[in-house]
Amino acid sequence: MHETQEIRLRPAETDDAGAIAGLIRAAFAGPAETTDPKPSALRESAESVAATLGVGGGAVVELGTALVGAVLWQPRDGGLYFGRLAVAPACQGRGIARQLLAEVEAEAQRRGLSRLLLSTRLVWTGNRRLFTSLGFVETAQHAHPGYDAPTFVDMEKALV
Repeated sequence: MHETQEIRLRPAETDDAGAIAGLIRAAFAGPAETTDPKPSALRESAESVAATLGVGGGAVVELGTALVGAVLWQPRDGGLYFGRLAVAPACQGRGIARQLLAEVEAEAQRRGLSRLLLSTRLVWTGNRRLFTSLGFVETAQHAHPGYDAPTFVDMEKALV
């Protein structure tokens, strides 16, 4: 993609659901090759994304006319839980994930919520490092059904 194209962050809309689902599947496809069990993100559809947008919300990042980043959120346990943070593989490393995370935090503050919540796979150490660098702490480890050892971790960030 051309470096001079405008990067724009905006609220996700229901009409974006199909494009968001495709972006999520593309972004999670690479890490899925080494992940057991396979990420449920690979099963996202326009319908499932639209349902999440209906109960919570989300944001997208566009580069020119291309959707290159997305995140979905919903209130949970007194905080704002976010998931499906996805950046197009060709655009990773440009700060798009950080831009989306800043918007998640802004949304929590608009809603008067005092913390951000997420879950990520233990094997995705890069994601865990990113979240830790942004003030998240690991709060609990869990195993997917049928697994004896933990496979994912919950993380939380208190907002001031």
